[in-house]
Amino acid sequence: MPCPAPFPMHQFQYREGILHCEDINLQLLAEEHGTPLYVYSANTFRDRYQRLDAALTGLDHHIAYAVKANSNLSVLSLLAGMGSGFDIVSGGELFRVIKAGGNPKLCSFAGVGKTAEEIRFALQHEIHCFNIESVAELDFINAVAGEQGTAAPIAVRINPNVDAKTHKYISTGKAENKFGIDFEAAREVYQRASGLPHIQVRGLQMHIGSQLTSVGPFVEAVERVVPLASDLKAEFNIEFFSIGGGIGIVYESALASGSPHWWEQHDDPPLSPDVYARELVPLLKPLGLTILLEPGRYMSGNAGALLTTCLYEKKGRAKTFKVVDAGMNDLIRPALYEGHHEIVPVREAASRETVTADVVGPICESGDFFCQDRELADFGARDVIALMSAGAYSFTMASNYNSRPMPAEILVDGSEARVVRSRQSWDDLIAPEL
Repeated sequence: MPCPAPFPMHQFQYREGILHCEDINLQLLAEEHGTPLYVYSANTFRDRYQRLDAALTGLDHHIAYAVKANSNLSVLSLLAGMGSGFDIVSGGELFRVIKAGGNPKLCSFAGVGKTAEEIRFALQHEIHCFNIESVAELDFINAVAGEQGTAAPIAVRINPNVDAKTHKYISTGKAENKFGIDFEAAREVYQRASGLPHIQVRGLQMHIGSQLTSVGPFVEAVERVVPLASDLKAEFNIEFFSIGGGIGIVYESALASGSPHWWEQHDDPPLSPDVYARELVPLLKPLGLTILLEPGRYMSGNAGALLTTCLYEKKGRAKTFKVVDAGMNDLIRPALYEGHHEIVPVREAASRETVTADVVGPICESGDFFCQDRELADFGARDVIALMSAGAYSFTMASNYNSRPMPAEILVDGSEARVVRSRQSWDDLIAPEL
């Protein structure tokens, strides 16, 4: 069924045969700054935040962007300026939020392995809460807070044992996953937490996984956990219920159809904020708790593209390879998650033929590919191509493998394109080494 309201995927579109990000010509941008090059759309970030916020009107809620998806300081500053809080998983991410002008009191600290140094840093900045992933961690945070002479605000992350039906590496809500505390043990853990001298019980948290493209698993998890949240409110006076993130995005490009709203006639449209809210708000509103949401990919995934230049075409008896100057060190999702990214030429050609090929990088690994045996619009040496929907879990997972410098990052806002991370030089690669 069609989405109830227009829901544009991103602001990357062809204009006069050239791919643009908002008002910026990406061919010219690649020529000026070189490739590989990450490009982000500021207005896509704004649009995603505003749509989710508006869809939840009438529900006491707060959005906390998951920093791990895209942690560039300018991106964090943009979202902080809109009132966003932040979901963090390390002391370094909290440091980034503070440097970007974000409010640490709106930060929730998740993750199964917080160190004493990170806990102390978070306590010093009075974060909103720690998400507790185990009894051992609860006791550890109580001890560190005691050394600091304070009380640590916490929410217990419970595991509702709901199958999100997503990739096994990004499923987090099942009993066999490393995250969270068994649903059946939740009350016992809250009872223990309430008796610890340096713990302040503040909320309840869950997160069942990432890249969910239907609302069903969210509904199943919320229906299961709402009675527990109600009981915890009555017994321990919790203030909030965090339902995590996980709203999926579309990795198929709208560029081929020429319409940013192509899924309005699509048999299987993406999960829109309106559908998400329509199903969940009636379940959550009666609780009378503040509802926290922790979107990451939903906010940033479609907001970015990775530009790369074709170096050569290698034809063999079995395959055709398009060798580009970006590698798995720049974008590891296809190798790690079997992630799909639409691949399009920056220069559009109405008569461009198609070819079945592998698009591969220069890294000395057979896993260094962006697609395999895919039918693509043909392109050749020196052509710039775009790997779409690369705004989430892309640059943040990049590395210097094979001693390759990290790409530059550009933030586009209307007709302005600003370098928000400089490209590393070879000197930068070895600067920290002795």
